[in-house]
Amino acid sequence: MNKIDVNKLHTTELGKERIKRNIGLDIDEVIAWCRQADLNSDKDYIVQKGKNWYIYANDYVLTVNAKSYTIITAHKIK
Repeated sequence: MNKIDVNKLHTTELGKERIKRNIGLDIDEVIAWCRQADLNSDKDYIVQKGKNWYIYANDYVLTVNAKSYTIITAHKIK
């Protein structure tokens, strides 16, 4: 399993809005919300496909650029 440094995670203003819309967040601290998910626990997992990581945590999947640590989007797992 891959491990990531959650302190490096960041996103753009458009990314924040996209994440909030996709998962129904009603908070402004999107990065803090993403970091609070225990992304390195044994129950969650990270898959790298091409240039992105797909981080499955709780009921969500975060798409993160593996080189820049930019959170691109997030979705609820159906």
